[in-house]
Amino acid sequence: MDYALIWAVIIAFAVFAYVILDGFDLGVGILFPSLNDDEKDAAMNSIAPIWDGNETWLVLGGGGLFAVFPLAYAIIMPAVYAPIIAMLIGLIFRGVAFEYRYRTKKGRYLWDWSFAGGSMVATFSQGMILGTLLQGIEVADRQYAGGWFDWLTPFSLFCGLAVTAGYTLLGGCWLLIKTSGSIEEKLFPKCKKLTFLFLGAIGVVSVWLPFISSDIAARWFTFPNAAGFFLIPAISAFAAYQLWHSLSLRRAGAAYCWTLMIYLMAFAGFAISIFPYMVPRAVTLWDAAAPDNSLAFLFAGAVVLLPIIIIYSAYSYWVFRGKVRADEGYHE
Repeated sequence: MDYALIWAVIIAFAVFAYVILDGFDLGVGILFPSLNDDEKDAAMNSIAPIWDGNETWLVLGGGGLFAVFPLAYAIIMPAVYAPIIAMLIGLIFRGVAFEYRYRTKKGRYLWDWSFAGGSMVATFSQGMILGTLLQGIEVADRQYAGGWFDWLTPFSLFCGLAVTAGYTLLGGCWLLIKTSGSIEEKLFPKCKKLTFLFLGAIGVVSVWLPFISSDIAARWFTFPNAAGFFLIPAISAFAAYQLWHSLSLRRAGAAYCWTLMIYLMAFAGFAISIFPYMVPRAVTLWDAAAPDNSLAFLFAGAVVLLPIIIIYSAYSYWVFRGKVRADEGYHE
């Protein structure tokens, strides 16, 4: 068995699960300043029972990278230390805010800003990490050979904005599903604007990326690859139309699902652009992998644990299904 390839698929699945699950609750945090007090309570109640479970996938993705692809972990981490630390600080602030804003009245505004600010910082940092990986990391003798600020480029900054727009749209669609009343009236037109912003950002990144790497340009624009890869932008365009149509008809559930489809296509494009590298254009997944006996041992554990994680995550969503109100929720 090709354990390195299997583990690459598992980690990719964990990362995608994190993006689409924790993405919407980070998006709720980004939207927080635009809501009034009652709307903020309803928004937080919509994600309070599930947000920490969503972050399980971040632990699985990061821990899996460390255990299964230690060379890639050793190269990538020094390249993105600053945005990773910023992301973790943001996640800490927003995590604490879940509990503390319900324990105070006078200082609630501080925890509102902690929740919103932490969500924004964590989201933007994740986008910068993505941008750093896509633009490439300088490697020499199987070690990171770049500088302290190689992660800080116009491309990585724009990727931060793109991910922020995408998470905000996902969070808006989630709130449309879980809430009613004034939030719906406020968010349907806002989500339409966010759709344009998100799609425009994806378009800019897609056009910009081939200019950064000739390898990616050749992969996407050389026949016969280009004929097969054309399906990704075609499906993305169809999903974008359906998303806009669903928002126009005020079908929140359909809008959320079509947003996920756009995410899936973007993720597929990212995977095609870097495969078979774990460190883009420097270290392949087979070169970065731990010994096969270690991978086999870890795989046996994953076979047991992954279904458990998926089942308890699905069960928590089932238990807390339906609309929420500001006066009825997780902390009441």
